[in-house]
Amino acid sequence: MQPERVAVLALDGVYPFELGIPSRILGAADGRYEVLTCSVDGGPVRTNADFGVTVEHGPEILATARTVVIAPVAPAHLTEEVPEAVLAALALIRPGARIVSICTGAFVLAAAGFLDGRRATTHWQVADRFRRMFPRVDLDPDVLFVDDHPFLTSAGAASGVDVCLHLVRKDHGSGLANSVARRCVVPPFRDGGQAQYIEQPVPEEGAASTVATRAWALERLGEPLTLADLAGHARMSQRTFARRFHDEVGLSPGRWLIQQRVVRARHLLESSDLTVDQIAGRVGFATGASLRQHLHAAIGVSPQAYRRTFQTAR
Repeated sequence: MQPERVAVLALDGVYPFELGIPSRILGAADGRYEVLTCSVDGGPVRTNADFGVTVEHGPEILATARTVVIAPVAPAHLTEEVPEAVLAALALIRPGARIVSICTGAFVLAAAGFLDGRRATTHWQVADRFRRMFPRVDLDPDVLFVDDHPFLTSAGAASGVDVCLHLVRKDHGSGLANSVARRCVVPPFRDGGQAQYIEQPVPEEGAASTVATRAWALERLGEPLTLADLAGHARMSQRTFARRFHDEVGLSPGRWLIQQRVVRARHLLESSDLTVDQIAGRVGFATGASLRQHLHAAIGVSPQAYRRTFQTAR
């Protein structure tokens, strides 16, 4: 199988950690990807640390890549107008290529006009600045990443890991994505959104957590769980539980349950021959039609199309 070429564009002020994420994650996917790093002129790039990086390629490799990743830069380098050299490099990206940003890389895509009218995310600390600069972008600062094909945007630092694992999962199934996660010693799928990482007031001493209830719910996804069920297990009022759950996870209990049920359904579509109705029952959707609706909302395809793609890959 010919590996898919992924080009990572490093700009002045790049964060070194995030710059290495695509190579580390995609490079662990059994040779499915060829990850190359480039700069706008093929020359060295200054990082936001006390060292620079030397890259092996110029912008011409952007024209040969199926996926392009825009690595993030320090906020001091963010402007409403993209430098001409960067625009010229972005213009080389071939039509139909996927374009991924990590953290503040979304500012580059937005400034170049790629994200107008699209849903996107970036680091929560610069969300207000992003909205002021790019009001035509539908910014969602509460999620870890957004897949608005062909553009994928992710939040800060480790969210670059999340979006790269998402690429592996989308291209080759959750089996390979889980294997990559184990090799890199990272979670294969992080639930919730950025809200769980935003600075919060110190909780009152003895305040209960929803962690145990989430684990309990994951073992019972096939049951018709309600907010009352979850709050009862956590021994909280429904109002207190819903507030604490959102503070910890970044999602409402209902949205989180749907997300987890879709994840479980995708695994069963890949790994079993159960019918859509049988899978729906096992993961807690009332009908096959409900599963189809939620799967399409999450990833834009039907269960049959998803199964054809990933069972063939498997």
